[in-house]
Amino acid sequence: MLIECGVSGFAAWTAHSPAILAFGVDSFVELLSAAVVLLQFAPSFSISEYKAARASAVLLFVLAFTVAAIAVLTLSLRIQPQPSRVGIAISIAALIAMPILAKLKRREARRSNNVALAADAVQSATCAYLALIALTGLSCNEAFHIPWIDSVAALAAVPILIKEGRTAWRGQTCGCC
Repeated sequence: MLIECGVSGFAAWTAHSPAILAFGVDSFVELLSAAVVLLQFAPSFSISEYKAARASAVLLFVLAFTVAAIAVLTLSLRIQPQPSRVGIAISIAALIAMPILAKLKRREARRSNNVALAADAVQSATCAYLALIALTGLSCNEAFHIPWIDSVAALAAVPILIKEGRTAWRGQTCGCC
């Protein structure tokens, strides 16, 4: 996730792409979510499953707000995102890896009855959705030179983030991964 976050952050910066930035920020949020889950097992800093699940949900809501704000600013300031082959490559890699990771986390969450891990699985599934959305926006910009599609793709992610945040808030897994 650190590599995914770093590469997508670089791609977002160089291409001025809100879609790939949303994906990159989600990678960072997913990393924080995994850290919260791990804190459950640290003897010196224990956190309940309930609080860990809620923390994952809050991170998704923060991500939704951030993505919406960046996309709206990009559209209103008429920033022209550039095509990004690096962004396309990292999106494809995440699109392959994240559903597998989400499935493994969800399976382990069911086995151990760990609500926080179930919420973290939602984070991984959301990362896959964002990878698909970012890939769509980036590919359309690359193929058809339509820069605003990048911001529209980022905005398309917001309802998904809010839905998955609500799911995580309740400590449930998504039914889609």
